[in-house]
Amino acid sequence: MDTLNLYREKIKEALLAYSQESVPQADVEVETILDTQNDHYQLMTVGWRGEQRIHGTVLHLDIRGGKIWIQHDGTEEGIAHRLVAAGVPKSDIVLGF
Repeated sequence: MDTLNLYREKIKEALLAYSQESVPQADVEVETILDTQNDHYQLMTVGWRGEQRIHGTVLHLDIRGGKIWIQHDGTEEGIAHRLVAAGVPKSDIVLGF
């Protein structure tokens, strides 16, 4: 598998794992967005908490120039740690925040 497809798969696996680990909340959904055509990936929360609208980005990653750019990371663990543990070299991860 070439590097680009490998990185796509590692990002997909990480986002799906985070979405399954998230604590369920009534009327709030976790959306996993996987745009493999343009290499944009997001994990978002969308819904309502009472009368308050919930719409936020938990994770936002892009693949640019052969590297994984972490544009936003709202997790405690940090997705970079998970990607490195999955075999992505640290040199191919860019913190964009």
